[in-house]
Amino acid sequence: MDKSQTGAGGPGAGPAHWADQITALGRAVDPFGIGAAFSDVAQGWLENPTRLASSLADFTRDVQAMQLSAWQAALGMQPTPVVKSAPDDARFADAAWTEQPAFALLKNYYLLYTHWLQEALFESPGVPAKERRQTTFWARQWLNAVAPSNFLLTNPVALRKAWESGGQSIGNGFRLWLDDLRVGDVQMVQRGAFHVGQNLATTPGSVVYRNELMELIQYAPTTAEVRTIPLVIIPPWINKYYILDLNEKKSLLRHLVNQGYTVFVVSWKNPASEQAETTFDDYLMKGMKRAIEVARAICKVPQVHATGYCIGGSGLTSLMAWLNREYADAAEVPVAHWTLLATLVDFSRPGAIEVFIDERTIEALEQMMAQHGYLDGREMSRAFRLLRSNSLIWQYFVNSYLYGEAPPPFDVLYWNTDVTRMPRAMHSYYLRRFYLDNALIEKDALTMAGHPIDLGRIRQPLYAVGCEEDHIAAWKATFLIARHVSSPVRYTLSSSGHILGIINPRSSPPNAATGAAKPATRLRMNGYSTSARSTARGGRTGLPGSQSVAGRKLRRGRSAMPTIRCYARRLAATYTKSDRAAHSGAFSDNPICTLLS
Repeated sequence: MDKSQTGAGGPGAGPAHWADQITALGRAVDPFGIGAAFSDVAQGWLENPTRLASSLADFTRDVQAMQLSAWQAALGMQPTPVVKSAPDDARFADAAWTEQPAFALLKNYYLLYTHWLQEALFESPGVPAKERRQTTFWARQWLNAVAPSNFLLTNPVALRKAWESGGQSIGNGFRLWLDDLRVGDVQMVQRGAFHVGQNLATTPGSVVYRNELMELIQYAPTTAEVRTIPLVIIPPWINKYYILDLNEKKSLLRHLVNQGYTVFVVSWKNPASEQAETTFDDYLMKGMKRAIEVARAICKVPQVHATGYCIGGSGLTSLMAWLNREYADAAEVPVAHWTLLATLVDFSRPGAIEVFIDERTIEALEQMMAQHGYLDGREMSRAFRLLRSNSLIWQYFVNSYLYGEAPPPFDVLYWNTDVTRMPRAMHSYYLRRFYLDNALIEKDALTMAGHPIDLGRIRQPLYAVGCEEDHIAAWKATFLIARHVSSPVRYTLSSSGHILGIINPRSSPPNAATGAAKPATRLRMNGYSTSARSTARGGRTGLPGSQSVAGRKLRRGRSAMPTIRCYARRLAATYTKSDRAAHSGAFSDNPICTLLS
């Protein structure tokens, strides 16, 4: 009898069986392949001893220069700093990190080593670029975790607070740690401070339709004159719908109804194990398409305006391609024009999240989903927090446990922790076919609800918004939608990140250094400014810090420029004057775009 065919794990088990067992064990212990990636990096450096010696010599010289600088500072001199914190690094902002020599030296050693190690990993010879980025990312997580600011005895601010409070800050921190231990996570917000319908999602609305996937909420206009075309908004199904209705000052819904629009918003149901086999097609047909049908029927109109946010926008784009296949005449498509907010369609350059996008990681997620039938939103939330661990994890760790300060009552963070679940079949399809294969942009590579999907068939005018500091949907990636649709496209670049770049109203006063509105507030899409004017000429708009482009399609093969403004100007230059003239009025009926007019 062939020994390789004996019972699993038996004495006659063949080499292939044991190899499979070892591989399975390795994936269980290290689902992200971190160890293998670092092994490749180490091998790359060992095979290039000259470069390794040069890198170590540079580090040694920097250490010597820093030691000299420390001695000069101790003698009362003012030496030139050898290393500086990044402008957005708030960990060492307190003057104690500079004025007290021991802590200054500790900080400088840490920053110097952090800079050298990340640079060495990112420049690893003979290692593929994506693997270098992954190792740099995971090394950064360790470096962020061991920062001297995270420990009581090496944090001068924590020691000062403990002294001034007579140890009360330490006691408070211990109680907060026990609270987080019961929850199983570092809490970012006071959850008891917010209640949906009381101080969140306060715009009056009513549920007009529900099925096994969603509820459709209608918001009636508050004006005497009602605009004809209604809006259907598709929020991401990985979060709750009320992100666009946080409070009276940060509510796109409230502003729209105050402008005379009838608005419908999809509220996705939280799937349980019984919905494990719910597919992406179901979300398309029973969710988005059905919401549009209901809105048309209630308002008795042939067409609506559709808006998609984040993954909701990716789904809406798929639906638009489906509808343009279903209806040969563009005038018969039930969506007159559409808007995408911080949405990826071309996943070739997804941004920082790419560290989680590979076969090994997706397989690990699929195994996790197979146990429950869904992916818990808390798992995805933790992954997103890792992308900016200093500001989304360690900042709260230090403030709570070392300083004894309770998390703030911040509405955006409350919404971020109010997570949902994703059904196994749908989410696996989305991760594989959208992120891993980038199949959405390939003509007829995907078949949804019986139709091949071709984005080139989409002809309805598109208004798209990207966010400058978005780490989930990188703005240069969101712009690539212009390459793949036949629609006239207008693109606006907001400041700030994935959420605040969309929901924040304009701030005042403007940034003193640039004259632009403060970060996270430059996009006036919520309509709080009536003077903002977006042009179709490309280049600068009336929005400080924003760019607007109008036309048909972006020429392929354009490389990114080093700065945002140069990049946006170059993209604008790819549109001809005739394109701009032809489509100058294409956005006049888009209710989101006209908020800027």
